[in-house]
Amino acid sequence: MNVVRIIPCLDVKDGSVVKGINFVNLRDARDPVEAAEAYCREGADELVFLDIFATMESRKTRFEWVKRVCEVVTVPFAVGGGIASLEDMQSLFDLGVSKVSINTAAVRNPELIKASSNKFGKDRLVVAIDGRKNSPGTGLPRLEVVVKSGSESTGMDVVDWAKRVEALGAGEILLTSKDADGTKEGYDLEMTRAVAEAVKIPVIASGGAGKLEHLYEAVTIGKASAVLAASIFHFGEISVSQAKDYLAKKGISVRM
Repeated sequence: MNVVRIIPCLDVKDGSVVKGINFVNLRDARDPVEAAEAYCREGADELVFLDIFATMESRKTRFEWVKRVCEVVTVPFAVGGGIASLEDMQSLFDLGVSKVSINTAAVRNPELIKASSNKFGKDRLVVAIDGRKNSPGTGLPRLEVVVKSGSESTGMDVVDWAKRVEALGAGEILLTSKDADGTKEGYDLEMTRAVAEAVKIPVIASGGAGKLEHLYEAVTIGKASAVLAASIFHFGEISVSQAKDYLAKKGISVRM
């Protein structure tokens, strides 16, 4: 079995790490630099930093926030939010970012995936996919891609889009269920497994982690290559080291 990565996510708004439910009702959690330092000490395999309102506010990622975190991280560090061009990506790589994550920009301009993969290498490119479930009779896919922090429907099927981004050169997929986000009721295992079984690149499960069992289910049932979480780590409910110990005892290969 491949080594499963544990990835804390820093959703940043106005310079603070925040967390909400279903992408709304955000509350402050902690300072991003303090959080990054703590997660590195605890043994996080990677960190993801998302400037969650950059696209909604039609602006670029706040580079000053990224720079502060880059100065303290000791693990691979991915950044997303407001990235819409090769120049944006280059600026982030110049700051020391390990990977970039694109979402809305990839939907608007799929060729950006190919161009960035060719220029920087697929290992440095994450395509984030936000998905939601629709009821029968809506005329929309059951598993639908949404953009702009989940506020805008696309009519695109999540699995079809995942296959396409892989073909265009994405190195991995960060898959978040809008319905499960922040609920602490577990990852969307149906969506995660559907995507993981449809592509060969790693899939990071995101949205809904509330207890240790959820991490295990994401890997064993959802077939995820990595698990990303925010609330459980930010509010001290579970530590990264506890998560790794638990998974290791369940027979999951993790980096200790």
